[in-house]
Amino acid sequence: MLLSVADVLTMPVVRAGEPEVVGAAALDRPVRWVHVSDLPDVAELLVGGELMLTTGLALTGSDESTVAYLNSLASAGVAGLVIELGAAVPQVPPIVTETSDALGLPVIALHRVTRFVEITEAVHRVIVADQYAELEFARTVHETFTELSVRRAALAEIVETAADMLDSSVVLEDLAHRVLAMTARHTSTSAILQDWETTSRLLPQGWDVVQVGPHTQRWGRLILRSSRVATPRARMVLERAAQTLTLHRMIEKDRFGLYRQAQTGLIDDMVNGRVLDERDAQARAAALGLLTRRVQYVPLAIDVAVLAESDQVARQRRSAGVLDAVTHGLGLSKATALTAPGHGDRVAMLLAIARSADLDDTLRTVCSAIIAEVRRVDGVRRAVIGVGAQAGSLLDTARELAHAAHIAEVALSLESSASDRPRLFYRSGDIRLRGLLSLIRDEPGVQSFAETELSALLRYDIRHATDLTRTLRQFLDVAGNKTELAKRLNISRPTLYDRLARIERILDVDLEDGESRTSLHTALLIRDLTADSNSRTDK
Repeated sequence: MLLSVADVLTMPVVRAGEPEVVGAAALDRPVRWVHVSDLPDVAELLVGGELMLTTGLALTGSDESTVAYLNSLASAGVAGLVIELGAAVPQVPPIVTETSDALGLPVIALHRVTRFVEITEAVHRVIVADQYAELEFARTVHETFTELSVRRAALAEIVETAADMLDSSVVLEDLAHRVLAMTARHTSTSAILQDWETTSRLLPQGWDVVQVGPHTQRWGRLILRSSRVATPRARMVLERAAQTLTLHRMIEKDRFGLYRQAQTGLIDDMVNGRVLDERDAQARAAALGLLTRRVQYVPLAIDVAVLAESDQVARQRRSAGVLDAVTHGLGLSKATALTAPGHGDRVAMLLAIARSADLDDTLRTVCSAIIAEVRRVDGVRRAVIGVGAQAGSLLDTARELAHAAHIAEVALSLESSASDRPRLFYRSGDIRLRGLLSLIRDEPGVQSFAETELSALLRYDIRHATDLTRTLRQFLDVAGNKTELAKRLNISRPTLYDRLARIERILDVDLEDGESRTSLHTALLIRDLTADSNSRTDK
């Protein structure tokens, strides 16, 4: 952190000269360097931020030359002017005080003879020491976050490390302003998170907010909640932490045994196009125990709702338990499949079924055994299975795993509110729009869409303590029937028309336009589902 003019004045070597501030006491200006000169045209040699030391020879001419000299210094961006009073200038001329006040240029008079070289050495010693400290700090930041990346530290540890280095509270949130990880310093967690969505939405894009994720696919923000940390250091730490978080998300994978890793590797190779030959795929699958003769393949995804668990080790143990349960259920049903851990506690599966067998009967047998075993795992409260389209090609079936995962996540959302008996498995025809949106609500592109559609209205409601978002929601729920909406809100039609007109102005849309209504309704559904993001976790 650079010294200020005020800091320089407190140094013993300067105090010995009995300094007096005689003009424009803007003493918070940073001092980048010290320059000694009596030349009247010295401004041509300056680059800004210098503290000028002079005996005042340039001030001994006419008032016009003095004003020109001070103007040139101010234009060059000097931090301040220190004049040693003596034979050349026994006292500061009034024109200097008047001009420096007008220019906002700090002018200090030294009433005792002082060695300029001692002032220069003292100031430069501090500046160089600060520069060295900044270099050391940068080296420490680099080494610390590199080590976290190498050992694949968890999100919470990365955020905590950033908070420790800055001794300030740091929050990691996603694009829907949900807190993914945080570390509080000098305050409580509840104080930081109180009305967090509102606070976050109104934060300016400054040095204390850093985007997280690849440039073309941002997925979160890292936010510093303090005003006590120097800006360059804070920016350095936040940006390095954001890079580590980005890398963590890109390479994070659960570790299981070699056999499971082999299955996971084969499925990953097929899904990502690294295996293009069907025979190669079947050969590798057969070597892993999958039946490959006279069979059809079915993609399945098992998804679970679990109790909240803050301990990382316990979460990993539960994930391993879910995968063990799936494997055990397969054995009980005498089926063969390739399995791989997916996101969170999800398990992806490529199931082999004999062509002569009845598909639905086999699926009921296999899914019943798997569901029963998975529900026995500690922490699991609900489990569903999504089923994609069957195929005779292993490669084609692998490409359908993403669709099966979509169905499973939607089905889990639907089952949470279903009153009838849950199904053993779900196909694409069993899911609805709201469930489908719940599947993709965490995608950065979807969150960005919802924010773009609604952010202006949400900010307006926050700033003006209104509830126009609710009015918009009910307007869309009644398909634009203003008579019905006025009854629901218990307001007059002119009042309703005024609210709708304000909404149109704020969002710059036409509410009579069908596409605009569809976009806004979809964005509201996404916002509802995002707010209910804990539906997958029973607390």
